Amino acid sequence: MRLTVLVDNAALTDRYFLAEPGLSIYIEDGATRVLFDVGYSGILVANARKMGIDLLRVEEIVLSHGHLDHTWGLDALLRLHTEAIIEGRERIEPTFVAHPDAFLTRSLDGAGEIGCHLSVEELFRHGKVLLTTAPLWLTENLVFLGEIERRFEFEQAPSGGYIYTPDGIRDDTIADDTALACRTPEGLVVITGCSHAGICSIVEQAREVCGEDRVADIIGGFHLLDPPPEQMQGILNYFSDVQPAALHPCHCTGLAAKVALSKVADVRETGVGLHLEYE
Repeated sequence: MRLTVLVDNAALTDRYFLAEPGLSIYIEDGATRVLFDVGYSGILVANARKMGIDLLRVEEIVLSHGHLDHTWGLDALLRLHTEAIIEGRERIEPTFVAHPDAFLTRSLDGAGEIGCHLSVEELFRHGKVLLTTAPLWLTENLVFLGEIERRFEFEQAPSGGYIYTPDGIRDDTIADDTALACRTPEGLVVITGCSHAGICSIVEQAREVCGEDRVADIIGGFHLLDPPPEQMQGILNYFSDVQPAALHPCHCTGLAAKVALSKVADVRETGVGLHLEYE
């Protein structure tokens, strides 16, 4: 399994790519190509082109959750596909994979839409759409984890604004927040978006779904910008027990949290241009 960071809050030193508050990771598992999240704007297209990655050959576009910094790049991606159709260029019709709540309208602090501004019906015009709360195997070793069971009291967080459902407006617990996990000979590689569901809960679900306790790496947002002390301590205790071989926290993980995590695990630099391979 190979992965490349296309969008993150920062680019690696001396790598001349664009960065923004958002996330997108390109994954190859064998012959299968997966795009995990699409960032906030269109920079994933420009960065992928400079890296020699053909986004028109991606089979599955997986969304970790519906927030704008993970979904609004869909506009640029759909333009890329539309132009390819018009110009008669070869492409693969993608399948969009997400939790059913990922395309609902969301509001926060007066912003009328902080969720995906494309509906499921609109996406169906551009490819297949697969919505599921259950784990879904994308390849023999790569799995979409589905709705995450919130297992740890220290990770419980207040709602993040409001979500507009067919049954009415309710507090947004971000139930759609999920992740990917890949089985490798060294253990699991867990790929997260923002970890609103709790990074420890996500890792536990990955271990359970995959039937593997060893964790080789965790890469993505840990949602630790300014965590309460009891939450941070709970996470440190958890990682001390699990002993992941490496951590690549990025996007919504603050410096203080990275420093704290480095005391219990091997924290490595992450940014646009990072390429990792797991044999």
